Amino acid sequence: MKYLVILGDGMADYKIEELGNKTPLEVAKKPSIDFIAKNGFNGVAKTVPDDMVPESDTANLAILGYDPKVYSKGRSPLEAASMGLEMTPTQYAFRCNVVTLSEDENYENRVMLDHSAGEISTEEASKLIEAIEEEFGNDVRHFYPGVSYRHCLIYDNPPGCDKNERIYDFSRPHDIIGKTIKDYLPKGEIGEKYKELFEKSTKVLTNHPINIERKKQGKNIANSIWLWSPGKKPQLSNFYEKFGLKGTVISAVDLIKGIGLCAGMKSIDVEGATGNYKTNYDGKAQAAISAFKDGDDFVYVHVEAPDECGHTADVKNKIKSIEDIDSKILAPVMEYLKSTGERFKVLVMPDHPTPCSIRTHSHENVPFAIYDSENILSQGIESFTEDNALKTGFYIPDGHNLIEKLFIEK
Repeated sequence: MKYLVILGDGMADYKIEELGNKTPLEVAKKPSIDFIAKNGFNGVAKTVPDDMVPESDTANLAILGYDPKVYSKGRSPLEAASMGLEMTPTQYAFRCNVVTLSEDENYENRVMLDHSAGEISTEEASKLIEAIEEEFGNDVRHFYPGVSYRHCLIYDNPPGCDKNERIYDFSRPHDIIGKTIKDYLPKGEIGEKYKELFEKSTKVLTNHPINIERKKQGKNIANSIWLWSPGKKPQLSNFYEKFGLKGTVISAVDLIKGIGLCAGMKSIDVEGATGNYKTNYDGKAQAAISAFKDGDDFVYVHVEAPDECGHTADVKNKIKSIEDIDSKILAPVMEYLKSTGERFKVLVMPDHPTPCSIRTHSHENVPFAIYDSENILSQGIESFTEDNALKTGFYIPDGHNLIEKLFIEK
């Protein structure tokens, strides 16, 4: 038995007036995904508990069978693991975005223009983070370059940490696009220590040669760092020991790679996989096929593109990204699985909604569809949409139990 998961990050949405009051899933041409829904088992699942922030780490942990209330320690430690950074018990990892703020003289009056600095290239951003490390790195904290705008700070016993592993709660930069940052900056005695880093970083970044050249080219400059989602190293139980399956994750996002590595799975890096809608879909499909050929039982293909389009309110490319997931990933991988003659199952779903209208993650339940090549079902559904999944009446209140539904009758 082989298992394939196609995870369209942030794929679910609200109905959009310009689409005739339909969602991107309802409009997208996605015959392979619709085939899964039409011939499989559909329902909705709560991947993020009501009292937790709807972040991708929480939701993807749940989909992989790990109760986020037990295992979620913030996304940053998972990203650090993906980057090969070892953490001691007293260290915390922080996500460190390089962002574009407006250029008001007063830092607090600046506006968050872009949480990704125009999806800055990894090569450019790495040089900026090296400059930040040179200026602010010391015996207890170090900045490490990651991919594009996503980087990491490792901080030993940082301000605000306590014996309960709690620490200052930062605002997420992608939640405040278009807003003045004053109300979202760290506050209080502890917060001021982090705010000082934010503000001082602008002096290092604004006149850096990388940003001077980007400005000449009319690109967004990365003129500030923004720290968020701190946490300690998670202790995930081994996926193989938990489910008896050899697994692989395929993603352009350090967070997903980190979950896989912490769970003892393999992570395949795909050349040209960017985390946006221009990613290498074909390469991800070939990586999944190679993983199955190499003897893996479970392959988790994560595609960030719909989520990024939701954050930028790019409706057109959110639809296109769904269509590309369908035609360039799901279709060829299913064709390969059919050719083997071996029984297989496919799970298609988003981790959380990222509605274009609010440009951030939301808490709503997400649709899912499970197809079994040897057990064709029919719930009277013709396509994979939020409404169709809801109409089935099947609901999984604890998302980490969904994977058991996939593995039933192994």
